[in-house]
Amino acid sequence: MNDGFPEGLRVARPHPVGANGRPIRKDEIEIPDRGLYVESWMPERRSRRRPLLFVHGELTGSWVWERYLSYFASRGWEGHALNLRNHYWSATADPTLTDFETYVDDVVAVMAKLGPASVAIGHGLGGLLVLKAAERFPVAAVVLLDSELPRDLRLPARPHELREIPDVYGRDYIGWETLPEKLLRDNRDLTLDDVIRLQHLFGQKPYESGTVRREVVEGIAVERSRLAGIPMLVVGAGLDGTMSATGAERLADWLGGVYEPFGAHSHFGLIIGEQSYQQVAEGVRAFLESHRL
Repeated sequence: MNDGFPEGLRVARPHPVGANGRPIRKDEIEIPDRGLYVESWMPERRSRRRPLLFVHGELTGSWVWERYLSYFASRGWEGHALNLRNHYWSATADPTLTDFETYVDDVVAVMAKLGPASVAIGHGLGGLLVLKAAERFPVAAVVLLDSELPRDLRLPARPHELREIPDVYGRDYIGWETLPEKLLRDNRDLTLDDVIRLQHLFGQKPYESGTVRREVVEGIAVERSRLAGIPMLVVGAGLDGTMSATGAERLADWLGGVYEPFGAHSHFGLIIGEQSYQQVAEGVRAFLESHRL
């Protein structure tokens, strides 16, 4: 039995227990021609809820979604967390040869595997990737968590900003190569365990594409007309120093979506915070249920 997926794409794993005590099972999807690995958490029993596709941002991977995967699988949603190329369990690739469109193609490939009924959920850079992928492949809904902004909502990039972006960067570039105590002060919704885990999984070697970062800073054009009619939820983090809650509100207005602010949450606290993620997950769940997804 392969639950409707082509043979060879999914491998069953032991049955863990979800966030509310209900059994779930971990599976996986591989797309060999793109070197992509998708981590899947499934409810013990099939339901009519739409599958959720989680798309991470820079320097992370499927691991950043583990609390969401557990939360939603234990409540009847199957969740699929993509690892973009050169991230976590997906195939190694040269980041200097990777551009924004390459990542969009990765997201579209997984959307096509899941089918047009999925809900796409993106964090940071992943939010902008989801919007571009949804221009090309139909989705049931979009959820953007502290998303990067499209060109129409960004200030023009200054030349020095682009010059200062390295060809390849790591956790030091985003301010995470420092003492955990300082990070705790800057991210008050995270625990010490959260901070240490993030620092470890960001890795010590730079591997993120500076080309992609420059393209985002210069501005990625999003065609709103191709997203018309898609239910959208835009979440803003009040403690975030890069993508502000104000930007999230402007994005929601621009897209015609629902805006939900979390003033006491940081960029990563929205999805990985041991003590903060559940409030946001419940907001996402309410949005899904309101649209019968």
